[in-house]
Amino acid sequence: MPVPFDSQKIYYRSPFGAVEEDTPIHFRILVPRGVRAKKAELCVKYDYDYNWIFVKLIWCGTFDRETEIWECDFAPDRIGLYWYSFRLYTIDGMRYIVPGDPNTISQIETSPGRSWQITCYKKGFVTPRWPVGGVMYQIFPDRFNFSGEEKQITRTDYKRNYDWYALPEWQPNQNGEITNSDFFMGDLKGITQKLDYLEKLGVSCIYLNPISEAYSNHRYDTGDYSRVDPILGSEDDFKELCAEAKKRGIHVINDGVFSHTGSDSVYFNRSGRYGSGGAYRDKNSPYFSWYKFNEWPNNYNSWWGFYTLPEVNETDPAFNEYINGENGIIRKWMRCGNSGWRLDVADELPDEFMEKLRVSVKTENPEAFIVGEVWEDASNKESYGARRKFLLGEQLDSVMNYVFRNAILNFCRGQAAEYAMAEIMSVIENYPRPVLRVLMNSLSTHDTERALTVLGGEPLNNRDRAWQAHTKMNEQQRARGIKLMKLAAAMQYTLPGFPCVYYGDEAGMEGYRDPFNRCCYPWGRENNELIEWHRTLGKLRESCSALWDGDFINAYAHDRRLSYIRHDSESAIYCVFSAYDHEIVIDPPPGYSNAKPLFGSRYDGEKLYLKPTSCEMLVVNL
Repeated sequence: MPVPFDSQKIYYRSPFGAVEEDTPIHFRILVPRGVRAKKAELCVKYDYDYNWIFVKLIWCGTFDRETEIWECDFAPDRIGLYWYSFRLYTIDGMRYIVPGDPNTISQIETSPGRSWQITCYKKGFVTPRWPVGGVMYQIFPDRFNFSGEEKQITRTDYKRNYDWYALPEWQPNQNGEITNSDFFMGDLKGITQKLDYLEKLGVSCIYLNPISEAYSNHRYDTGDYSRVDPILGSEDDFKELCAEAKKRGIHVINDGVFSHTGSDSVYFNRSGRYGSGGAYRDKNSPYFSWYKFNEWPNNYNSWWGFYTLPEVNETDPAFNEYINGENGIIRKWMRCGNSGWRLDVADELPDEFMEKLRVSVKTENPEAFIVGEVWEDASNKESYGARRKFLLGEQLDSVMNYVFRNAILNFCRGQAAEYAMAEIMSVIENYPRPVLRVLMNSLSTHDTERALTVLGGEPLNNRDRAWQAHTKMNEQQRARGIKLMKLAAAMQYTLPGFPCVYYGDEAGMEGYRDPFNRCCYPWGRENNELIEWHRTLGKLRESCSALWDGDFINAYAHDRRLSYIRHDSESAIYCVFSAYDHEIVIDPPPGYSNAKPLFGSRYDGEKLYLKPTSCEMLVVNL
């Protein structure tokens, strides 16, 4: 018997997914005759409305001997979320069609409770064209490459590590504090030196972790937004990096850390490094209004309780002008050559601030890119006591897509394909199409364990830093991890969005959590098999237009096998992934009989023979 409703099938709901304002959506439900429905209604509620509205469905005949068809149209007219289900009037009382699990899709129940989501975004919302079809590369500047040029560093409160291949400092100091004050001296000129390597990798965008003056190696404790950290080089070095990257078709985006500053900064100046000014030392400081003092000077709001990271009031007019003004920080670095911003802890930034930031960015360059750090489904995320508006066309272009990351890694580690596909499809259903094409799809970041460690290593299970520092994969674990890493990367590069490689993932770097996920790039010790794999995937993205902004079709997801199709008007690609430890035989969909397997699997035009723990892709030109 057919399912009553499937929000992800255009037979039931057209168009599929998020819609622009005032877009009519056609709904169709299939009702078993045995229910004996006399009347059917679409039940819809706008996110912020108290009352539901009810749209009458029209009886449109029979689907088969046992099933009736009911249909209606509804056009959401306000940006935001809508929730919907269906109500049936039967001779036995009210019945409701509501979401089920991945296996049942929908079900008929005697009471309401669960609903489907419609995301309605701003009419005319567009995202930048240049990220589409490309590859992003994330660099933690201190650990990517040292140019060899010694800097004149006046500060003495840091430790220089001369062994490029050593572990970062991980033990607390004599005061029991982790100061992150050890440096390997990676710099901007070092990145410029490696642009040819990145170009061969297919990289079209470099995302830099913070480069502003700061006193930790991660630089999320901003000391001065307007200056490049002297250990990294100079403003001219940044301009040169952007200019040389541009010659190779590579854009650069910066990390914007605007929810807090460092306590050791020109703005707060707790340690006195910047003389007698700063909010901590002078109530008349121009920066005093940026911060919330409960009792000046020592009792102030700080990010997650870290006294070294005093929180900023982002709606303060002075702070907004400093960051988003015509001559503010946002535009300063764009005028130096950057192509956009990644916003740290975007879910902790108020709507008002992000809307002003978007105006500043897009006024300077309409094609600039804004991506936010959000760990959950960003379409229905709640923070600041309200539903967030990240993806509705007035704030972000994209978000860091941790939902896809979890789905990919969990599938490769053993979770049934049905669950991975359900996670993938939820994002594709909930996110606006302009966002989907530029989603930042990472497998690792500076905030997570390295993907290779997740896939091949022993689970962390909350073990301490000492265990993490001394635990590496053995040869068998590493070989298994590399196989799974290739599988995961192939999914990362072919799902909707913009794959982002965390520096060194392509070279086989491993590591548990901070700071072990932030070791130096292993120049001269790379895993060339993985590098070549990523180069191949980069060339595939460049050549196959279906991967740029093509539609997504869930072809198969069961047990340890998952497959999907991407297609546009010019090409189609069938992607199949097997996490089985034995060979499997697959019948590809119709239309691929003359396609040549990209990765060398045996294929006779009818049967595709997939090796253990591997993937294959068939491409056809339309």
